[in-house]
Amino acid sequence: MDDRIAKLRTPQDCAALAKNALARNRPDLALAAKRRAVQIRAESYGAATDVERECIEAVFAYEEVLSAKAGRRQSASRTWPMIDRYGIIEAVERVVNRKDDAVGYTALVDMGLAEHAFEAVILRHPSAFSAKAIQRSKERLGARSSGGT
Repeated sequence: MDDRIAKLRTPQDCAALAKNALARNRPDLALAAKRRAVQIRAESYGAATDVERECIEAVFAYEEVLSAKAGRRQSASRTWPMIDRYGIIEAVERVVNRKDDAVGYTALVDMGLAEHAFEAVILRHPSAFSAKAIQRSKERLGARSSGGT
């Protein structure tokens, strides 16, 4: 990790570095700063396990996508209540098992944050999820890599 990224301590610092990096034609550094902001936010959430932490990182990464599109901070306003109601693992299961192709997944991939998609988290931690969620994740990731949506 670049020393400048490792030294970042707040999401605001990350946003400032990302903005400056883009202004200096360094999209790689801007992306690294966005990833660090996701990590910082997830660390403050207090997940109990690695899989929960990665799921929370995925939610914060999705918020980065929403914020970039809106031009201001945007919350994952449907996801957080679902997490509160069902817990993080069950909420992720429900999102991934929807019949429609999740917009969040596609947006994360397009923004260079594919590793934070719920589907990617599920495939990294299959023992925490149902066979249905694993299969759906494989299908969605396979469709995307073969040129589908």
